[in-house]
Amino acid sequence: MSNRIGARDMALLPRTACTYSPPVMEARRWLDGVTFPPERPLINVSQAAPVAPPPEALRRAVAEAAMHEPQAHLYGPVLGLPDLRAEVAAQWSATYGGSIMPAQVAITSGCNQAFCAAITTLCAEGDEVILPTPWYFNHKMWLDMSGVRTVPLPAGAELLPDPDHAAALITPRTRAIVLVTPNNPGGVEYPADLTQAFYTLAKERGLALIVDETYRDFDARPAAGHDLFHDPDWADTLIQLYSFSKAYRLTGHRVGAMVAAPARLAEVEKFLDTVTICPNQLGQIAALWGMRNLGQWLAGERDEILDRRAAIHDNMPKLAGHGWQLLGCGAYFAYMAHPFAMASDQLAQALVREAGILLLPGTMFRPENDPQGARELRVAFANLDRAGIDTLFDRLAALRWPLVPTHDSA
Repeated sequence: MSNRIGARDMALLPRTACTYSPPVMEARRWLDGVTFPPERPLINVSQAAPVAPPPEALRRAVAEAAMHEPQAHLYGPVLGLPDLRAEVAAQWSATYGGSIMPAQVAITSGCNQAFCAAITTLCAEGDEVILPTPWYFNHKMWLDMSGVRTVPLPAGAELLPDPDHAAALITPRTRAIVLVTPNNPGGVEYPADLTQAFYTLAKERGLALIVDETYRDFDARPAAGHDLFHDPDWADTLIQLYSFSKAYRLTGHRVGAMVAAPARLAEVEKFLDTVTICPNQLGQIAALWGMRNLGQWLAGERDEILDRRAAIHDNMPKLAGHGWQLLGCGAYFAYMAHPFAMASDQLAQALVREAGILLLPGTMFRPENDPQGARELRVAFANLDRAGIDTLFDRLAALRWPLVPTHDSA
């Protein structure tokens, strides 16, 4: 994945040629031609997406809508169904302790589209956006394709970015700072005071603060992760993004949300109308039904993810003695430093063959010239139960340099 494309070169290339191939798709190609014996099946921890279907009751609600609501098959409002926008506004106001109106909510075709729409309303060619590293690669890809310069903000201890460092990176072309919390790929939950410090910085410097909370439903904290909506003028600075994909297992339905000022959503509407016209109607019906009926079920999902997070910590002693480090853990992710001489992009491919493990290398989450990526690996553990996590760590612990196949029983 080469990022070495200069500004002059980018001006001469088609937009998609200005960035790298989708990392998850690249990783899937590593499976080509590899067979996995029954006693050691593939452990796929490459993608942060639940593979189980939604609860049966939700599926029935979608089926009923598909059969009996003719309008569910037509174009809908560009900014989403009014009932879903109102439900998000009401639940967010209660959760965050602020005032959010339906007119400040847009429904999008997934959270990725919400990010793309936000950037399109903020940036012109040559503008800059500050992105903490390790970053979510789709954010970087869209900035590349938009002609926007990504300004890396290296995370410090515990994978937390520093607002003072961010302040030093701001130039006249800076338009936004992006935070993902709980973080992808690092898993860490940004403390409320840290998020507030970034908000204050953005507000003082006239920037947008984009806060992607795709994984907020699996935050270990009992209350909301921040109180940014307490500011009555939050809409002047804050753009919050969310995904229904993880909470209700609606990945294929593509339903996300953006919370922002109505004036910004008027600009967002232009983007959405030309890209998808409207979000998926059945997906929105599913999201609304889930918000109204699956609170207890979602609490159980959160408890299960928190238990799997605990299982990661419980298993780390198996690796710590061999030089591995757990850099961050939370939501769907464990982000680790490996002890091998091989760079992580090569190691990740070797792990498919030698250990039957598919995961992503840290090189996919950092600039090409950042040497830390060569030592890092991301594990997306949401689809592994405790027994699966035990097996994953047993396989990793059995690896030695030079790498040789493991022979554990799965």
